[in-house]
Amino acid sequence: MVSALWQRLEQTLAQHDRAGTRKVFTPLVAPQGPHSAVQVAGGPKLPVTVLSSNDYLALANQPRVVAAAQEALAQYGAGTASVRFICGTMKIHEELEAALAALHHQPAALTFASAWMANTALFATLLQPGDVVFSDALNHASIIDGLRLLPRGVTKVVYPHNDMAALEKLLHEHRQAAVKMIVTDGVFSMEGSIVDLPTLVELARRYQATLVVDDCHGVGVLGAHGQGVVEHFGALTTGGVDIITGTLGKALGGGAGGYVAGPVAVIEMLKQAARPHLFSNAISPATAATSLAALQVLADEPGRLTQLRQNVKHFRACLTQQGLTPGGGETGIVPILLGDTATAIAVAAQALARGVMVTGFGHPVVPEGQARLRAQISAGHTTAQLTAAAQVLAELVQKVRREYHAL
Repeated sequence: MVSALWQRLEQTLAQHDRAGTRKVFTPLVAPQGPHSAVQVAGGPKLPVTVLSSNDYLALANQPRVVAAAQEALAQYGAGTASVRFICGTMKIHEELEAALAALHHQPAALTFASAWMANTALFATLLQPGDVVFSDALNHASIIDGLRLLPRGVTKVVYPHNDMAALEKLLHEHRQAAVKMIVTDGVFSMEGSIVDLPTLVELARRYQATLVVDDCHGVGVLGAHGQGVVEHFGALTTGGVDIITGTLGKALGGGAGGYVAGPVAVIEMLKQAARPHLFSNAISPATAATSLAALQVLADEPGRLTQLRQNVKHFRACLTQQGLTPGGGETGIVPILLGDTATAIAVAAQALARGVMVTGFGHPVVPEGQARLRAQISAGHTTAQLTAAAQVLAELVQKVRREYHAL
């Protein structure tokens, strides 16, 4: 039976097709890494330089990381088959949480099935009616959705991106609130920009606000030891950031899972009342093992951080030489603003055929008129790969723009 719902869905999908904005899934047929292979619609396997991965340190297929997963499978089996408080906690979860707490110089940490779940758990568990939470306008969707789950009576205030003067006015306006919480990305995922953390810490202290930083794109990228945006600004041991949320699915091996690191009372409260924790299985023991191994590789091989930063500088310079203007800065995210969503998606599709896997983003992921390619650089890329990729992207941007102009 064809219902009104199916008809509506087909009409919406057809609109995406006509606009050239329909997302297409491209399956990898080799391990994730700076270089992999794809196979589209049963066609031949094609080698690609991957510029779309969060695998900033090239650890997703690193031998020590893979071996750790295999060993954990042999010791613990495939999964927990239970939520944590029933019988789903394994010793390796506790070991990982201790390592994550140490990474962030926090007293405790708790893992979740995803970073999305960590963010959706945190705010609804900690905040109550009468409290106020201040959120950066460009915060990740997981933070936005987490704030949507707040109980009635909690005030949500969105401040302009990285605008500390506007935030201070809002903090002053709500200075009598029982609890004030500021939440921000450390690295903004679509921009590649870094939060103004020193000013944010100062404001949080002045107005006695709890400061939460989501550092999913900062850990393994920023800081002398890859400990993220807090280390980048020299604030690891100053107590300026109260709570950190992060992911295991990017620089730390690319597996699933997320976490919250913070005071013992915060972590214990999440264990008692956070619904995504109480009603979802733990991360697999293999994922916990890969993350532990990734943390050890990060400590043992600081050259990966050096290489990542050199690669970012090289790729940005190549784009500039080719006439493109990269956004962002020193993070692993290098956005190339194109404006039109269809242009970004068309360039990405044609780049894949040329052996470069990069993603085009448009509305509603980014604001209307700010569509872009988002390149993500890895420590495992070679300079030759990055030089060639930049040339391909520059050629295709010019080509697609000429084609659209001709229409």
